Amino acid sequence: MLKFLIDNIDEIAEQTLEHLWITSVAMVIATFLGVLVGITLTRARKLSGPILGIVGIFQTVPSLALLGFMIPLFGIGVVPAIIALFLYALLPIVRNTYTGINNVDPFIKEAAMGMGMSPLQLLTRVELPLATPVIFAGIRTAFIINVGVATLCALIAAGGLGEFIFRGISLNNVNMIIAGAIPAALLALFFDFVLGKIQQRIHRLIKPMLIGFGVLCLATFFHFTIYYTGVNTFTGGFPSEFIHREDGLQGLRKTYALNLETREMEIGLMYQAIKEGKVDVVSGFSTDGRINAFDLVILNDDKHYFPPYYAAPIIRGPTLRKFPELLDIFNKIGDKISEQEMMQMNFQVDENHISPKRVAKKFLESKGLQTSVERTGSPDIIVGSKNFTENYILAEMFKFLIENYSNLTVGMKLGFGGTKLNFDALENGDIDVYPEYTGTALFLLLKPEREVTDSLITDKDKVFQYVQAMSQKQYDFFWGNPLGFNNTHALLMRKDQAMELSIQSISDLSRYLEKVR
Repeated sequence: MLKFLIDNIDEIAEQTLEHLWITSVAMVIATFLGVLVGITLTRARKLSGPILGIVGIFQTVPSLALLGFMIPLFGIGVVPAIIALFLYALLPIVRNTYTGINNVDPFIKEAAMGMGMSPLQLLTRVELPLATPVIFAGIRTAFIINVGVATLCALIAAGGLGEFIFRGISLNNVNMIIAGAIPAALLALFFDFVLGKIQQRIHRLIKPMLIGFGVLCLATFFHFTIYYTGVNTFTGGFPSEFIHREDGLQGLRKTYALNLETREMEIGLMYQAIKEGKVDVVSGFSTDGRINAFDLVILNDDKHYFPPYYAAPIIRGPTLRKFPELLDIFNKIGDKISEQEMMQMNFQVDENHISPKRVAKKFLESKGLQTSVERTGSPDIIVGSKNFTENYILAEMFKFLIENYSNLTVGMKLGFGGTKLNFDALENGDIDVYPEYTGTALFLLLKPEREVTDSLITDKDKVFQYVQAMSQKQYDFFWGNPLGFNNTHALLMRKDQAMELSIQSISDLSRYLEKVR
């Protein structure tokens, strides 16, 4: 752990500064507007209930959902992140400002007015000074909350310490998770301590704080002026796992000399970002239904970098020995699903918003397979899945098949955050079977020598045979027959942009990037 921190100290420092900058800018905006709204509500008390209710609603929206709502309006990066953090910070600031001013002793206000103070003088010389400790307590609370929430902003390419955390979750790398979590926790503790000390001496420090607040406002203004007038660059949006796995971006850069600026983001948000034109190229899967729905095009892998990724069930040895009928059950859909059929099923879930369970049921019935039996009770077998549409659909198929062609009851643990998490869950017995891909197993799980992969990569049957044999030998895992479709990795662009730039292959993309660099 210590070696990892030392080796990555520059990146940790950079992410910490990004994290602090995003949080601070959001707090500057939230403090200015929140105090202003709180003051306004004390002068228009009939509006206080509805306004505080509306502000409170922002706190109830899941942070990831709020970030997703931001993308169509503001794109990806720091802008939607700051807006989301601003909305989360509003409630404690507005409420404390409103409460602090309202709780000023009425006799003091009456005395001030009796001395001839105007409403503005009453506010600035009496109410705000007396309410400042309460207002500052709200600002302190909002700041600490936002330090934690800001980690999620990494999912929309805003940077910050969330990058290490989500990268570590995807790759099941505890060192990475801790490298993001510890600085975030220390930031929260540090600022809680500092703001607590300031709160105790708030009346003496109010003028220096106002000067610092003004400086930060100016810095924010110049930052966004530069941000919006800067030169746009050709950008790729990729999930953490693709960026760091052997058969992902790292090897792709070497094979194609691909000099591409990248941003890490969650898979679902990544597709939304390219649809809205916020990134120019993303990683995807050849059977993804959003390719046609979003009018995207797959760039030709003209150097045959990506291996075949044929989907198949992978089963724990102890489970298969206990229930040997599983292989025959899964073979009922062996080689039965085409690329086009899988793409259509993905489309139905992603775009038509039909549940994976209904889509799986309809497909199995179209192949003449039974789906009427659904059991409840203590599960005999646990089916897992990764956190993307296709894996959900295949997991539902596995459940239908097992319960309709055996006496077994199936439980589900769906949506594991990455390949390694599924693999470890299978190894630990937390799940018994899940849908996996031959190319993923070859590069990410088995990791053979380069000469071995070079000898296998162009032949899907050889890849499957190698993966099948080595999975059994190394981990006591067994593979059912491939389901028929090849869901290979792909680089995707918007069709109109690819045509405009004459980019049809990954080599074309590499040459274009070299030309505009």
